[in-house]
Amino acid sequence: MINSLTETTQAKLKELFQLIYQENTDWDCFEQILKKGEDTRQFLAAQTQPLPLDQSDVVLIAYADQFRREGEKPLQTLGEVALRLFYPGISTIHILPFFPFTSDDGFSVADYLAVHRDFGDWQDIKALSKNFRLMFDAVVNHTSVSHEWFRGFLSGDPQFKGFYITADPNDERLKWVVRPRALPLLTEFQTKEGKVHVWTTFSADQADLNYANPKVFQKMTEALLDYVCYGAQFIRLDAIAYLWKEIGTTCIHLPQTHWIIQFWRCLLDEVAPYVRMITETNVPHHENISYFGNGTNEAHLVYNFALPPLILHTVQTQNTRHLNHWASELRTPSNQTAFLNFLASHDGVGVNPVRGILSDWEIDQLVTNIQQFGGLVSYKVNPDGSRSPYELNVNYYDAMNSVEFPLTEAEMVARFLTAHSVLFSLKGLPAIYVHSMIGSRGWREGVNLTGANRTINRQKLAAEEVLNEIQNPTSRRAKIWSGLNRMLAVRRKEAAFHPLADQQVIFEDERIFGLLRFDPHFKRDVFCVHNFSKDKMMVKLPDAANPWKDLLSASEEEFKQVVRLSPYQHRWLIKSTG
Repeated sequence: MINSLTETTQAKLKELFQLIYQENTDWDCFEQILKKGEDTRQFLAAQTQPLPLDQSDVVLIAYADQFRREGEKPLQTLGEVALRLFYPGISTIHILPFFPFTSDDGFSVADYLAVHRDFGDWQDIKALSKNFRLMFDAVVNHTSVSHEWFRGFLSGDPQFKGFYITADPNDERLKWVVRPRALPLLTEFQTKEGKVHVWTTFSADQADLNYANPKVFQKMTEALLDYVCYGAQFIRLDAIAYLWKEIGTTCIHLPQTHWIIQFWRCLLDEVAPYVRMITETNVPHHENISYFGNGTNEAHLVYNFALPPLILHTVQTQNTRHLNHWASELRTPSNQTAFLNFLASHDGVGVNPVRGILSDWEIDQLVTNIQQFGGLVSYKVNPDGSRSPYELNVNYYDAMNSVEFPLTEAEMVARFLTAHSVLFSLKGLPAIYVHSMIGSRGWREGVNLTGANRTINRQKLAAEEVLNEIQNPTSRRAKIWSGLNRMLAVRRKEAAFHPLADQQVIFEDERIFGLLRFDPHFKRDVFCVHNFSKDKMMVKLPDAANPWKDLLSASEEEFKQVVRLSPYQHRWLIKSTG
């Protein structure tokens, strides 16, 4: 077959498959995966191959039904609003799970290969892909308990035997399991053969898949390949750190999890080399970056989970010391890898990623501050049975407030835009949550409705109300939307902002974060400087012999030797050519 996988790829996949399953290797499953890979490659051969990533690429994170309009499918509304408000500054839309689901705003998937009928259909997904790259969620750790597989598992259907993990709740070794939630690890279910306790890492409605069963691995691999055929250029591996369970271990970051990622990377590199895998692992930074592997064999992109809490700490303390030190040491293992930088998302702001970067006291202070702004805190259970903060549930704009002195709306907006200037200027691929892009506030009423802390930042919006507010230049939404779009318009034009272009942190003052991005081609290096303090600042320019101008300003003003910054101001400076 012309489109069959190369012998080298097949040999590597075989090696990984055997490494994962040892004596439990099921070669029939392996052959079915190869066949699916070959079929997918043949299907994609007739498609136009996407261009590589560059500085014009920015991801928008949004729900399929984020914007609503009477009589219109939400996916169609999302596409129309995205064209009006975000194009061309945004190149990619990460559509949060749009599959049939039963809870967790989509992450309890009831069917991996269908579009939720309330949102639209696959044709609507295809229509979105005509103007934007697309990122799909691969919710690989668990299914809804309403999924066909789980129902078959409970009924004793032999084809779903061993699809889920059961354990004895009295097994003392379960206390070693790392828990991301303050919820029971096991949930009792009635099966045809009696009661069983099923592993449910994230909730009683989300049953963990058993990857020790090769048939589960086959099914999920086939789903990933189907996503590529449906137009996914990015695949986000949700909660991937918990994929493989082995009683008697922590059940996080196990070697088999990394081997499975390597298998998927190897397969996709051959079948669809333009597709990028992204790992979502809300864990301390040094653990997070392990998912780059050796730089060629695991994730192309890793969520930069330390950035959101570090920026919040910087805003709250008006001190850039930790941010400067952390950013100056930020590295990836190869030019095939990059961080996915973000500040806010559909989830909260994880605090585990900055353990070891911030002190326990600094984390506690951040938690206290966020609570004073109306934010909430989610907790996890530690191996000793104690609880500790896991996630701050707060709208990112609301978190720009101050506990020390009152801020005007203009100061809040300035702080917010400066925080996002760091996001857009840092090396890597930036991703911005839709509520940040349009200047939303926290939705505390939603928390009261659902009882879920994360609802505070998951409000669904009437499209016309948002569009009308943004047309009013004096509104908060308009000020934030226009400020962010201004940065995105400049970013698109400057090769210094390429995801892989080099950077250097410029240490000046602990109230300032300075970042020099290097243009690899035309020497149009850009100096991005941020004043996180309430003070007026003067900052030395990297090259004092030449004048510089601000790319973000309409003014023709030039700066020599130093640049002036108002409180909470940011500038993107480039050497003036006269």
